[in-house]
Amino acid sequence: MGSFSSSLLSVPLGLLALYIIKQFLTPKTSSPPLPPGPKPKPIIGNLQDLPASGQQDWVHWAGFKDRYGPISSITVFGQTIVILNDSRVAFDLLEKRSNVYSSRPWMTFAGEMVGWKDILAMQPYSSTFRAYRKAMHRVLGTKNTVAQFNALQDVEVWRFLFRVLEKQDDIVQHIRTETGAVILQIAYGYKINPHGHDPLVALANESIDNFSVAGTPGAFLVDTIPLLKYIPSWFPGAGFKRTAVAWRKGLLTTIEKPYRLVRQQMKTGKYPDSYLSNLLEEAQESGKPLSAEEEQVIKWTAGSLYTGGVDTTVSALSCFFLAVALYPDVQRKAQEELDSVIGTITRLPTFDDRPSLPYIDAIVKEILRWHPVAPMGIPHATSQDDVYEGYLIPKGSLIMPNIWGFGHDPATYKDPHLFNPSRFLGENPELDPHDLTFGFGRRVCPGRLLADSTIFLTVAQSLAVFDFTSKAGDARPEFLPGVVSHPVSYKLDIKPRSKRHEELIRAVEVEFPWEEGDAKEVEGIEVDV
Repeated sequence: MGSFSSSLLSVPLGLLALYIIKQFLTPKTSSPPLPPGPKPKPIIGNLQDLPASGQQDWVHWAGFKDRYGPISSITVFGQTIVILNDSRVAFDLLEKRSNVYSSRPWMTFAGEMVGWKDILAMQPYSSTFRAYRKAMHRVLGTKNTVAQFNALQDVEVWRFLFRVLEKQDDIVQHIRTETGAVILQIAYGYKINPHGHDPLVALANESIDNFSVAGTPGAFLVDTIPLLKYIPSWFPGAGFKRTAVAWRKGLLTTIEKPYRLVRQQMKTGKYPDSYLSNLLEEAQESGKPLSAEEEQVIKWTAGSLYTGGVDTTVSALSCFFLAVALYPDVQRKAQEELDSVIGTITRLPTFDDRPSLPYIDAIVKEILRWHPVAPMGIPHATSQDDVYEGYLIPKGSLIMPNIWGFGHDPATYKDPHLFNPSRFLGENPELDPHDLTFGFGRRVCPGRLLADSTIFLTVAQSLAVFDFTSKAGDARPEFLPGVVSHPVSYKLDIKPRSKRHEELIRAVEVEFPWEEGDAKEVEGIEVDV
């Protein structure tokens, strides 16, 4: 065993020696400097300058702006990481030079070992990526295409209000149920269990939670030293390999089960309309069997609808309910506007009311700015060398836009730590955060219009019928680290605004009686992963 361990360790040590020799023997050529940053140490570079485990990485990187300016960089084992702490720089690079800055870095742990490489958000800029985007654009790309789901969202938000009324302490779980119900029906025609646990929602949520950890740059050393993926799982310190196996199984099951459910339903000739069934119908009409690449596009874009859309919307709405409890004046102003538009409470606000609800619309913007769902986004990668304002940004660099920092820049937003929707109203509104929080250039989120409409309707209908206060001062503006960041758990007191409001909420059971979900069908599908 000892000789095997020595041989195993000799591989990375030998490669490390080659790296050192290369650094000394490679001729030095005159080239622009990298963006400023802390001085790297020999071999490891700026490894110690990465955020500590459990630290809010957006706060860590924001500190670089004071020390090094709007654009800075570090290197870790030769990998260049560029941090953007100014929205102007982000637009210059990620929008105006999107032909260079639209790829994704190869993440050994999340992408290769867990399997997230096949999801849209992790695709490098390629023909496959463009095929993904083209397929999803047909369903989510315009306001008109998204509007076809308005009726579905009306029902599910109304049911959300009912669940909150019945069990207010589980509000975040109710948000997950609402968003899961909407997107699973759109993607697969899948109806969730109307009450309690739904196996597909639980499975998908677990995979998404795992990605929030796996996709954080620096969270796993194997992303910095890819050779570590070859060590056996029993080796000391190789627990990450066992974690990857478990998380991979969960992800592939999440993708495969609903895909096989729809294929199975289509064989019977009786199946609900959905994104996936529409694509499969088109493939059948062509008369040709699906190629491996076509099946990948169909299967993984359907999965991307859920995995890319649910957790981000859950985060945004969780921040909203926290904010209105912390800022009662915002809640009061919103309810005054709603009452003036809707009048006597005989109905809930709808999408048609949005033009008449500018303050509610401003709340949606402030949710996105106050705590963006992905504070550091997902890193971009450069496809060629570039020079920006005298700095070299090498091919293959990781580009990390500090979206949270953009939204908290006092030069752009007055008193940025306050939740103040009024900043987007009046003659001189501040910058619309929709331009910041949904990504940049060719990597802009394809589901942004659906997410925006879900947030708007949930905000409007919730404030129309409920009052929200912090339970014993439990609510506080604290947020968890991760690719998608959520508020620290909090408790609210939630009460109907009147007896008539409560009756309106309960009317959902009459208007839209509960239906049996598809959980039994999906549980009966075996997936060998």
